[in-house]
Amino acid sequence: MFNPTSITFIGYLIVMVAVGLFAWRYTKNFNDYILGGRRLGSIVTGLSVGASDMSGWLLMGLPGAVFLSGICESWIAIGLAIGTYLNWKIVASPLRVYTEVAHNALTLPDYFTHRFEDKSKLLRIISAFVILLFFAIYSASGMVASARLFEMVFDLPYSTALILGTIATLAYVFLGGFLAVSWTDTIQASMMCLALIITPLAVMWDLGGWTATINQVSQVSANHLNMLQGQTFIGVISLLAWGLGYFGQPHILVRFMAAKDAKVMPQACRISMIWLIFCLGGAVAAGFFGAAYFAAHTDVAAPVVANHERVFMVLSTTLFSPWIGGILLSAILAAVMSTLSCQLLVCSSVLTEDFYRAFIRNNASQKELVWVGRATVIGVSLVAILIALDPNNLVLSLVSYAWGGFGAAFGPAIILSLLWKKCTKNGVLCGIIVGALTVLVWHHGGWWDLYEIVPGFVFSALTIIVVSLLDPNKPSKSVSDTFDYVHEKLEEAKKLN
Repeated sequence: MFNPTSITFIGYLIVMVAVGLFAWRYTKNFNDYILGGRRLGSIVTGLSVGASDMSGWLLMGLPGAVFLSGICESWIAIGLAIGTYLNWKIVASPLRVYTEVAHNALTLPDYFTHRFEDKSKLLRIISAFVILLFFAIYSASGMVASARLFEMVFDLPYSTALILGTIATLAYVFLGGFLAVSWTDTIQASMMCLALIITPLAVMWDLGGWTATINQVSQVSANHLNMLQGQTFIGVISLLAWGLGYFGQPHILVRFMAAKDAKVMPQACRISMIWLIFCLGGAVAAGFFGAAYFAAHTDVAAPVVANHERVFMVLSTTLFSPWIGGILLSAILAAVMSTLSCQLLVCSSVLTEDFYRAFIRNNASQKELVWVGRATVIGVSLVAILIALDPNNLVLSLVSYAWGGFGAAFGPAIILSLLWKKCTKNGVLCGIIVGALTVLVWHHGGWWDLYEIVPGFVFSALTIIVVSLLDPNKPSKSVSDTFDYVHEKLEEAKKLN
């Protein structure tokens, strides 16, 4: 059980928990625990957005899909790159300014409530419920990925590996909250990027260079080189549509809310996009070249044949010394922990801010809220563990379901609430409900093999526009004035940049 690989792995876990202990000193109130006091600079903001986005599927799900089907699966990566860029350009700065102006909103439900002056609190309740529903699924995907990793590194039963993997993430989230998550994200993002650059290069070196590797891939299957192999028009649209999900992911949007100010966004965007391109390219290359490697080395291919999502893990332990392999496997844990920690923290903030403080203890002290937040992190983890108990779960399928749910429910609501002055409370409320229900129904119906985020996003956007235009309760003067003020501040920020 204890070998160079596992020792390196354990060392990484100790460092992450140490960061959590350090962040504990700076976590003085609930704002610190949830948003780090809104003081993240461009580097931490840019890298933490990327790390919180790219979960275990980046080093397991995506390489595994490319390993099976070839370069045609890279349409997902293209869609994600486009979606990330548009999210930075359309949403990042307006959301940062708006959430501070709107009574220092700490969560998305809090933002919607204050943006539309919703005294009924229906927006808060419905949006909080949607977040908890889909994050239970999303968090389970991270736990499955960490369990697979602990299972392989320590040769443990799946159930034991699941519990240990969850405890590893819980430790530093519980201690340091948002600051711990953001600081560790920066470390983890660097590790992920380095691992995804080194591993494909090592495969090419082993197989004799670029030309020899491509030839080997073509011998496995000529279809692996065809971007359109097995793809229909609807299939390509479905893969590209992953990019729509960015506009509605609470764990990514909260990073924009935590930035120091809107002025850091252009630099943070550049850092995030460079990191993303290297990581997505490396993940696709790991699966693509991995097909060639395991065709040439059938003696070590059995674990990958049994589960294609292990391709990066097996490459890491086969191509490198145990010490280096341990560091590369830690990159997978970094991907899992960075996203899972963000998701647990968002769920905690929703339960604490949008249920406990809003409905149970309106006058709760800051210290009380921090401890309630820590307790809810544990509660959400237990629910996600129950979903993740099935060892047959695939990381990518769980992620796609939750990603589609968030993108359809919140994407149009976020964009239109930030950019359209005539958007109304009832329009957004109906849009969130329609988007979430469409994803839930379409996922189980599977009509035309179209990814559920597409109809969900379209129906949600149309609902918000139509209901807002027909709504007799137009935005009040104070809501309109706030909208104008926010956009004046954004214009000032653009001039300074």
